[in-house]
Amino acid sequence: MAKIDFGGVIEDVVTREEFSLEKAREVLKDEVIAVLGYGVQGPAQALNMRDNGVNVIIGGDPERQRSWKKAIGDGWVPGKTLFPFEEATQRGTVIQYLVSDAAQVMLWPKIKLCLQTGAALYFSHGFGLVYRDQTGIVPPNNVDVILVAPKGSGTSVRANFLAGSGINASYAVKQDYTGRAEERTIALGIAIGAGYLFPTTFENEVYSDLTGERGVLMGALAGIMEAQYNLLRKHGHTPSEAFNETVEELTQSLIRLVDKNGMDWMYANCSTTAQRGALDWRHQFRKAVEPVFDWLYESVVSGEQTRVVLASNSAPDYREKLEEELCEMRESEMWRAGAAVRSLRPENWGK
Repeated sequence: MAKIDFGGVIEDVVTREEFSLEKAREVLKDEVIAVLGYGVQGPAQALNMRDNGVNVIIGGDPERQRSWKKAIGDGWVPGKTLFPFEEATQRGTVIQYLVSDAAQVMLWPKIKLCLQTGAALYFSHGFGLVYRDQTGIVPPNNVDVILVAPKGSGTSVRANFLAGSGINASYAVKQDYTGRAEERTIALGIAIGAGYLFPTTFENEVYSDLTGERGVLMGALAGIMEAQYNLLRKHGHTPSEAFNETVEELTQSLIRLVDKNGMDWMYANCSTTAQRGALDWRHQFRKAVEPVFDWLYESVVSGEQTRVVLASNSAPDYREKLEEELCEMRESEMWRAGAAVRSLRPENWGK
């Protein structure tokens, strides 16, 4: 492991320098990686491992034509590298349980019966295991229980891999039956193309992940954008102006500067007027949202967010209600204005 200084705190991380792809291949040479689920993370991780020379098979539901056909379209062959969930589990020595959280609950009674002694049960999210009282997911004692959690969507995991970079990922070992659990975990992280790997626990992974999704990464971001856009519209600004000042400048300019060298560098490369306003108002926004984040984190740790997710995602009309909510967002003036603004980008001219 490499010791890295993260703002004065020394952390151990694993990079591809000390744990090479060649080493990962050696560790995994006798493994059969069964990727269960071909929706969000499944395709990216499976394709990255296949491209890296790892023995991968896919487990799915032949009745779910969309994901089954998607797998076939990506080159997985029924009866050779594509199997029903139970058969893939029986064939695998590493079982990557990458179906949705709600599907994990529904499939678990069948999957646990198919796990072979010494297999590794692999998660990319601690949800099912941490909230076992609600999900019923309790692994048997004769398997390794491990986690590699990419810090990005499946789309980004694949795109960054193809670009030669990678998505950073956390990893954890919950149960080491074979004595090789940590080595297997790190090798799998390297094989899926992680930029670097940092240790965590199943609990910390799920608490940070659920907080991040509901907070800065998605929930808070969308809410703050809507609040500013609505404020500008209320005061007579056009949709184009409101959207450009709220979203377009952030995504097409400022966030790229943050990505390149950090927030302070972005501040240093803006106008002095923007610098002064940002430095002053960041404190006001932080103070305003700290109580909301406290409430959010408590809701995650207590399991309340899990209850809401499982109740919603297992409802028979889940897909219909989801589409209604997404449609409401998509058809709002703000995001219709966004579609128009994106169409005016030079790369989209003539399309």
